[in-house]
Amino acid sequence: MAYTESWSGKINRKLIKKLHIIDVAAGREKADLVLKNATYVNVFSGELDTCDIAVAEGLIVGMGSYSGKEEADMTGKVVCPGFIDAHIHLESSLVTPAEFARAVIPHGTTTVVADPHEIANVMGTDGIEYMLAATEDLPVDVRFMIPSCVPASPMDESGANLDYRDIDSFFQHPRVQGLAEMMNYPGVIAADRDTVAKIVTAQAHHKKIDGHAPGLTGLDLNAYICAGVYSDHECADLDDAMAKLMLGQFIMIREGTAAKNLEALMPLIRSERHFSRCMFCTDDKHPSDLLEKGHIDYICRRAVAMGADPIRTVQVACHHAARYYLLNNRGAIAPGYLADFAIVEDLKDFRVVTVYKKGQLVYDRGRVADFPAPQLPEHLERKSLDTFHLPTLSAGDFANTRPRGVIGMVPGQIITTDCGYASQVDRNQDILKMAVIERHKNTRHIGIGYLKGYGLKAGAVATSVAHDSHNIICVGENDADMAFAANRIAANKGGIVVVRDGKVLAELPLEIAGLMSEQPLRRVNDLLESAKAAAHSLGVKEDVDPFMTLSFMSLPVIPTLRLTTRGVIDVNTQQYI
Repeated sequence: MAYTESWSGKINRKLIKKLHIIDVAAGREKADLVLKNATYVNVFSGELDTCDIAVAEGLIVGMGSYSGKEEADMTGKVVCPGFIDAHIHLESSLVTPAEFARAVIPHGTTTVVADPHEIANVMGTDGIEYMLAATEDLPVDVRFMIPSCVPASPMDESGANLDYRDIDSFFQHPRVQGLAEMMNYPGVIAADRDTVAKIVTAQAHHKKIDGHAPGLTGLDLNAYICAGVYSDHECADLDDAMAKLMLGQFIMIREGTAAKNLEALMPLIRSERHFSRCMFCTDDKHPSDLLEKGHIDYICRRAVAMGADPIRTVQVACHHAARYYLLNNRGAIAPGYLADFAIVEDLKDFRVVTVYKKGQLVYDRGRVADFPAPQLPEHLERKSLDTFHLPTLSAGDFANTRPRGVIGMVPGQIITTDCGYASQVDRNQDILKMAVIERHKNTRHIGIGYLKGYGLKAGAVATSVAHDSHNIICVGENDADMAFAANRIAANKGGIVVVRDGKVLAELPLEIAGLMSEQPLRRVNDLLESAKAAAHSLGVKEDVDPFMTLSFMSLPVIPTLRLTTRGVIDVNTQQYI
């Protein structure tokens, strides 16, 4: 009987709320908030319309002429639906989710779809639980896709190995939208039972499955899509994107810190036939980009500058992602939708002046409203600060006695090329030694290879942000500095370090799982920029992000060559070379 009464009480509360919403919409009661004289982007008609926008109980309830308990005049501005990032790893911001929210709110972002596979590769299911807890009740709505590849490939060595049984229960969480980027496309194509079981599990819960298959074509692409993969964010050129779009996939146009695909994929946005299958994402976004350029608003600004229709751009920035993820109450300005607004000065520069989340003012002319950071369960917080388990290293651990594969960098991209073999550092040819050191389970595995195109002339650079298993990755001109840099990372419980002659030139500790800092974003950015300057002073090329670029050199699902804890692999053949 108690259960029936509780359920009855819940229904009654919802009924009272619904009746109030209807009364406000019908003009019988005042709205909580009215945006007066609002010129807004109508994503359904593809036009700018002007009227009052009435808000009650966090929802848009009416478009027309209304009065409210609170009123804000929108004359001279444009009201957009809150922007949505269709695919991001929050850990890439290097700060806590709460600090990330403070950074993106001023840019009009009200919803992000996050894949926590960075921290899951370190902490397993505890990492997923950590991110769910750390994003609870933030003023940016954080939805999740559950990691599909922990580790990213059987060739990798991470802190956990999650199968379909480990992730099944997460699909019942109300903020989980589906299965995150299926990076192990070779496993899908080969009909690997364990890999496909994760897709089947997500589909059993009626969830979306996101893709990650750069350059995949032909029968292999057919096999990948028919398995149930609905999208892709790894399209670096138009041909790749069109091949996938024509077979039914949605295309996430990525413009992040490491990978920038917007310019190459602009024809999709310009095309009336194709733009409805597109959405924007950032994937990975470093602090300096968030502070200096922005978030989804920055992508909108760039797209319009390159000739995209402004209203169509807004549709790609919010409505399409909402439709794709079945977030049916956001991404538009209409009755029944969440009162999430990004109010801009115009649809050219997309300068955000005011942001509302569920009808609450969360940003206005330079000030983010205060909000508390979520409280974390003690055991998760404790575990996140104790994730390094490896011995003290010496120069001898990096010794090399045979030729190893040379990984060639591609400017502005995270794909690589096969540059043959090398057996020693050659600064004249810009060939440096690189190592990936296992740090989760004290296996003492160290993969050795070489990197071409980085530019370092002396010392070493190391980071524990090494996709996706987040072991320590280090590149250097000599073995002694490489050992010193790796030991410094372990001592700091993670982070970034630049060293020369056994001395630290600059560093950024990332004590939360070796991925994030508890410091404010601006402090993290200051330390990061100092580290970048130190790396560039040692010769790293000015057009290379020393750490974001390095972090992708260990990701064994992006062609062509990568380095793992066991050596250099050819991603296309999944063989060590």
